[in-house]
Amino acid sequence: MKVLVANLGSTSFKYRLFDLPAETQCARGGIDRIGQATSACFVEINGRKEESSQQVPDHAAAVQICLDQLTHSEYGCVQSVSEVAAIGFKAVFAGNLSGVRVVDDELLAKMQDLSDIAPAHNPMYVKAMKQLRAAFPHIPLVAALETAFHDTIPPANRLYSIPLEWAEQYEIKRWGFHGASHRFLNTRIEQLLERKDLKVITCHLGGSNSLCAARDGKSQATSMGMSPQTGLLQNNRVGDFDPFALPILLRKTGKTLEQILEDLSSKSGLLGLSGVSEDARDVEQAAAKGNQRATLALDVFVASVRQYLGAYLTVLGGADAIVFSGGIGENSQLVRANVCKNMEWAGIVLDTVKNNGLPRGSESRISSTSSRTQIWVVPTNEEIVVARQTAEAVGLK
Repeated sequence: MKVLVANLGSTSFKYRLFDLPAETQCARGGIDRIGQATSACFVEINGRKEESSQQVPDHAAAVQICLDQLTHSEYGCVQSVSEVAAIGFKAVFAGNLSGVRVVDDELLAKMQDLSDIAPAHNPMYVKAMKQLRAAFPHIPLVAALETAFHDTIPPANRLYSIPLEWAEQYEIKRWGFHGASHRFLNTRIEQLLERKDLKVITCHLGGSNSLCAARDGKSQATSMGMSPQTGLLQNNRVGDFDPFALPILLRKTGKTLEQILEDLSSKSGLLGLSGVSEDARDVEQAAAKGNQRATLALDVFVASVRQYLGAYLTVLGGADAIVFSGGIGENSQLVRANVCKNMEWAGIVLDTVKNNGLPRGSESRISSTSSRTQIWVVPTNEEIVVARQTAEAVGLK
């Protein structure tokens, strides 16, 4: 049984095709620059890579190209589109409509209504899902909401100190995101340590960033709050920010609230602090060459990770394991070293040789033998989590 997992951007469509229950990845591919004059398409099936360029007007056309690739007479891995049993989406936010849900009018309306919370995600998902429902009515669509893993967070760690009716009536609370990644990392560390009774802090560090404290595989606290713009600073999103600074910015800049929010959600984070790039690799390179703003951006980033790490050691009463993942967490020796620096008092001791010698994309323990808390690097796999959830939601396993 084949499940297609879709990851959408405003002008991109990336996918993986899984065969369940074996969980074999049959293919992966994607299309960039959707809606532009020329779009770049690629597919990898059975070790064979194909690339092409063509105009792709919308996400429905992108999915059709994807299905054409999968059924290609020469290199395809399925004989008919009918073999695709469902399409799962790593969707972001629908408030109280959390969990894993078959896409319907109610869900689409809720996601559209809450687009202000996830402006870089919800609008494109709603648009694409509507297009796909119309174009492929025979294929069930499933939304695996990123908030789902955090449904177990207790009220003490979930509520803001606002009038309680705001939480009850308007759904203003710490929802948390990156749920598929944190779920996968907790499942994987249980396998690696051969235990389920674990206290784990997972660090998803990449284009966007969050920490999660989990006990026995269940989320207890997470750094992102009501929106993906909060918590740790992101590549170009602000992270934690005092809303009472907004009146000053409105007066001093002459910008509208919408313009300020756009700056906070797309021109801040590593990009805003460094003035160099939103990509941590570029910022690290600039810092190594003596760029002081780039160094400052990395310092602020590391400090924010350490602050949440310390808080979550308190939430859990210590940790059995700390797991780094995501593009930065998996590949930045510098960030991992600085996050763990001078943490011996908490039983966290990094093995410098293991950390510095870890190949990109590797899964490995990088803590010292003297460390009470194990430190791991584990490449995340959000797509397989969504594939499992999609299959279950439509009764395929």
